[in-house]
Amino acid sequence: MLIRRVDSDVPLPAYEHPGDAGADLRTTEACELAPGERAVLPTGVSVALPEGYAAFVHPRSGLAARCGVALVNAPGTVDAGYRGEIKVIVVNLDPREAVRFERFDRIAQLVVQQVERVRFVPVAELPRSVRAEGGFGSTGGTVGGNRYASVVSDREGQ
Repeated sequence: MLIRRVDSDVPLPAYEHPGDAGADLRTTEACELAPGERAVLPTGVSVALPEGYAAFVHPRSGLAARCGVALVNAPGTVDAGYRGEIKVIVVNLDPREAVRFERFDRIAQLVVQQVERVRFVPVAELPRSVRAEGGFGSTGGTVGGNRYASVVSDREGQ
C-alpha cells in the first residue's frame, strides 16, 4: 500500500507483533485531554488504498483500559479515494483524570480490509429471517435473559 509521510519524522504504521490485524498509528502532536474532552489528532500519514479496499481506524484496548480513551467514531473509515492525512478523533471518558499524549505516542490501529460494493435494490418487503427486526440487545447477552426487553416492557406497563 502506498503511504506518504505528511510529517517527515513520523514512524510508519507498524504491526507490533506477528499476527496483529492492526498497524499502530501515532500522533504527531502533544495533547492533553481533560475528563470529557475530545480532540482530533493528526497521524502524519496519508495513504492510497487500492480500489476495493478500505482502512478502518480502531481504538487501542490498552488506552481504553488504562486511561478511558475511546474513539468517537470507531471505527473511522478511510475510503480508497481519500488522500488526506489520517486523523483520529479521541475522547477522554475518564470522569476524574486528564490524559496526555506526547508526539509519536501510539493512539489507534489501522486495519486494512477488502470491501464489497453492492447494488441497492428497492423492494416492498424483505425476505423473512429468524432474527427479523430484533436489534439493540434483543438476542440477550445478560444473565437471566434479555434485560433490555424487560425494562422496555416494564415502562410500557406504567
